[in-house]
Amino acid sequence: MPEIRQNLATKEWVIISTERAKRPEEFKQEKIKKDIPEKSDKCPFCPGNEDKTPYETFVIKDEKGKWKIRSIPNKYPALVSEGTLERVNDGIKRCVSGVGICEVIIESPIHNTTIPLMPEYDVEQILQAYKNRYLCVSKDSRIKLIIIFKNHGELAGASIEHPHSQIIGSPVVPFHVRYRLEEAMRYYDETGECVFCKMLKEELKAKERIVVETGSFVSFVPYAALSPFHIWILPRRHMSSFSEINDLELNDLAKNLKTTLAKLYFGLDNPDYNYVIRSSPVDDIENEYYHWYVAIVPKVIRTAGFEMGSGMSINTAYPEESAKFLRSITTR
Repeated sequence: MPEIRQNLATKEWVIISTERAKRPEEFKQEKIKKDIPEKSDKCPFCPGNEDKTPYETFVIKDEKGKWKIRSIPNKYPALVSEGTLERVNDGIKRCVSGVGICEVIIESPIHNTTIPLMPEYDVEQILQAYKNRYLCVSKDSRIKLIIIFKNHGELAGASIEHPHSQIIGSPVVPFHVRYRLEEAMRYYDETGECVFCKMLKEELKAKERIVVETGSFVSFVPYAALSPFHIWILPRRHMSSFSEINDLELNDLAKNLKTTLAKLYFGLDNPDYNYVIRSSPVDDIENEYYHWYVAIVPKVIRTAGFEMGSGMSINTAYPEESAKFLRSITTR
């Protein structure tokens, strides 16, 4: 019989569909194999094409002085960096000026690489770039929320195949983020405990949904995962903001993130995916009730009208079986 499970932290409901359930290996998607070169003259992110991109806001170089990671303003930003933050409330019309920060973090000079195949140290440097840009963007008084995310593959919305991530500083905190914060605050007021710390404690006790454990981080498929192989990576130490991560934890997160993505890469044949760092708003860091984390969502199914109409997802894979399958995958 199907189960309707609820995520304790987000209060989201999901139908775990036994009638439609597939074996984990059935989520591999057939792709047309492309011969992707190490460098592309047409790619604006490849070395030698720096004049095709805006100025650098941050760069990490190798011992020879060549760039390894570059952060640049997005050439086609959703929000513009120039301008003042103004609000308009006129009857039913509410509007905020579209100011903000939109940057692209080019993760490697190599066109055809990906995080699961990178050396662990290179992944750590990507995370260092994330933190640097997060701290810099948070100094802008107009910015209320910072989102760091990666789109990998066409189904995930990536328009350029060269490995890159994005960071956006928004002047507003959207409702669904406010709702999660309020639910976390309510749980803390009722129990005196962070709901995410509670979830992590229970997942570590149960073990059946754990994917990767490292010294400072744990990746797992949540009990009420919204889709097949939906994964959270939580820090063991309570931190409400990504800005609080220290150097040792950055090193450990690199290990966990690389290994977790490698299990998806080898287990599901390099699926398209999104990941996002969910963190507290910039004016509410170091609180006791929220807990930042990385959410990874492989694009192995499509949503339809029921999800739109009900607000509930249908997951055609048991979270326990998804996690067991990923644990069995050997990464190279």
